[in-house]
Amino acid sequence: MFARECFNKITMKDICEATGMSMGGLYSHFGSTREGFEAILEKINQKDEMNFQKEMESGVSAVDILDRTLMQMRDEMEHAEDSLSLAMYEYARTCSNDMMNHYNKVRVQKWSDLIVYGISRDKFNTVEIDEIVNVILYVYQGIRMWSRIVKMSPVVFDSITNYIRKQLVKE
Repeated sequence: MFARECFNKITMKDICEATGMSMGGLYSHFGSTREGFEAILEKINQKDEMNFQKEMESGVSAVDILDRTLMQMRDEMEHAEDSLSLAMYEYARTCSNDMMNHYNKVRVQKWSDLIVYGISRDKFNTVEIDEIVNVILYVYQGIRMWSRIVKMSPVVFDSITNYIRKQLVKE
């Protein structure tokens, strides 16, 4: 619902209709649309945070982690209609960008950790970590948002994920 309608158009009534909850039931969990959206963002962030770390702790190959993640990113870029990017933008503009800044820091750290992990195991090229993390995060988010506005070919998504892989993976 937030992916389709963004943040500002959604009301508590809309959430009730979409979930089948009563107003009282919904308000017992969330005091506002903002709180509901923040709970969704937190759930997504918790899920994202765990992916790399658990896999690295289990000794999964950095290349395998990267390939799986790039495939997921490519799929998300291609299916922009499911993206919360525009809703997050509206949320940050109307409510607070503190949460977005926090999530961004978490993602920067997550990617930095993966790259260090790959370099330390001689699977990734020695790269400027900050530079490649900026490319990964901001090109990906930009494409997800922009592809909601402009029709993009799958070639674009492939070129971005292939570029990231070529920069990182030792061949």
